Amino acid sequence: MAQKKYLQAKLTQFLREDRIQLWKPPYTDENKEVGLALKDLAKKYSDKLDCCENEVEKIIEEIRCKAIERGTGNENYRTTGIATIEVFLPSRLRKDRKNLLETRLHITGRELRSKIAETFGFQENYIKIVINKKQLQLGNTLEEQGVTHNVKAMVLELKQSEEDVRKNFQVEEEEQNEAELKEKRIQRTKRGLEILAERAAEMVVDPETTPYLDITNQTGRSIKIPPSERKALMLAMGYHEKGRAFLKRKEYGIALPCLLDADRYFCECCRELLDTVDNYAVLQLDIVWCYFRLEQLECLDDAEKKLNLAQKCFKNCYGENHQRLVHIKGNCGKEKVLFLRLYLLQGIRNYHSGNGEEACEYLNKARQLFKELYIDPSKVHNLLQLGFTAQEARLGLRACDGNVDHAATHITNRREELAQIRKEEKEKKRRCLENINNLKGMGYSTHAAKQALHQASGNLEEALKILLSNPQMWWLNDSDPESSHQESPSQESIDQLVYMGFDAVVASTALRVFRGNVQLAAQTLAHNGGSLPPDLQLSGEDSSSTPSTSPSDSAGTSSASTDEDMETEAVNEILEDIPEHEEDYLDSTLEDEEIIIAEYLSYVENIKSATKKN
Repeated sequence: MAQKKYLQAKLTQFLREDRIQLWKPPYTDENKEVGLALKDLAKKYSDKLDCCENEVEKIIEEIRCKAIERGTGNENYRTTGIATIEVFLPSRLRKDRKNLLETRLHITGRELRSKIAETFGFQENYIKIVINKKQLQLGNTLEEQGVTHNVKAMVLELKQSEEDVRKNFQVEEEEQNEAELKEKRIQRTKRGLEILAERAAEMVVDPETTPYLDITNQTGRSIKIPPSERKALMLAMGYHEKGRAFLKRKEYGIALPCLLDADRYFCECCRELLDTVDNYAVLQLDIVWCYFRLEQLECLDDAEKKLNLAQKCFKNCYGENHQRLVHIKGNCGKEKVLFLRLYLLQGIRNYHSGNGEEACEYLNKARQLFKELYIDPSKVHNLLQLGFTAQEARLGLRACDGNVDHAATHITNRREELAQIRKEEKEKKRRCLENINNLKGMGYSTHAAKQALHQASGNLEEALKILLSNPQMWWLNDSDPESSHQESPSQESIDQLVYMGFDAVVASTALRVFRGNVQLAAQTLAHNGGSLPPDLQLSGEDSSSTPSTSPSDSAGTSSASTDEDMETEAVNEILEDIPEHEEDYLDSTLEDEEIIIAEYLSYVENIKSATKKN
């Protein structure tokens, strides 16, 4: 298959260089049938490539037919508005994997999915459609999602076993249940990540009792991230980790939607932020790798762009020649695994594009790195005997150029260093939570406390001064202050403020503003010389408003409990796939890479042999 793609790409190059238009005479007659001149063209190119003439002729004919189909489709689109979509089916459908489907663009994504399912024999609810590297949104029209004429659509199956009409009903039902479970798993993934991202954005959970996600630099310390971007980055990294978990299990069809969602959320983060962590670069590699393993690289029109972006991000993050990385970590042995994957994918992409020399260069780079990164199994065994894990052994040996003693010391030191960092980070979070709770105890909302502490760089006294100087912050991200004033405070509360020396009318107004909170009312009046700031004054209408209570406030206890259990289940499912080791993404046995490097180098060698003969 790979060799055919190379031949297709190479012949397409020749046709462009020679400015040959296969859809015109003498290669196509007036009835759109193949012309005699195509055979001469096939002989010319087969001699040039030292390939079988019949095979070259067959591929040129495929290119010609595709060009005619595209021309017919373009004319049809201009006259009728009916667009043509090129549908790429799963790899199990080996024959005619590229198929054309005609449709109008004003239909919804759900209607297109239904049309694809009906045309190609899928069960509608068990497929996902990816167009322009995004999942098709079922409720929006194709036009709204940027779907255009001649676009490529990739079909992902949620069930991996082959559809077979000869299977009995029980087996078919089991397959459907499997697909439903996978769809539910995707939905739980989404919900679990949203919960964890919200916890990270809120930063008010107890690190000892509540699971949460954090973002760290290459040393393992937390990175300060603007609140406006924290949730997006957390979702991006969460989806990425979930996608990587599916990649490890070789469930590429489920992994890809997670990786594409991660890419979407990463794009909401600023460029400077992405340059501080290597996650975005690794994600680009994982997306291209996933398309490759699905045998759908041709659906990824910007594979080269993604690989170049990964290379640029690595450079920005690690420094020129990995200088910044070596300065921080003392070595760059483990990160070389990422560059091996990068060079391998660049080699594959160039090969599929007909660029034999460039493919050879990148594949040889990948092979050289593989030789450097290969680990003697006996050395891993020696470290296992010392109580280290296989993952720690691989990472340690690569960091220490294969020296077992140095690797053992490196792993031990890293364990101690990480334990200390985690202790410090947890203590920092506990202090932050304690400060928030102190401000909440004074009557301020969680969000107001968070923002004040953020502005005060965590200093409790400064945060309190900020809140007193800006009493309107009391409502930050809370309910609308205009709708939550109390009808009238209790006489006891008014008497308390009068006893402190405040005017009775002003005291009553302040208590309505602060919903009966005596402490906040007193602090604000004292800070402002016995009166309320103008922006907190109540209108006459406000002063006579009545509080509203909802009968549902005390209802639904059982439902709430069920929802909480479901949320806990969703979070735990996410956490199961979050690796304990912070460098898990750098760990690889390289078994797959070894096989693929050898396979594609053999293809390149065949090209070299043919070139020498010529």
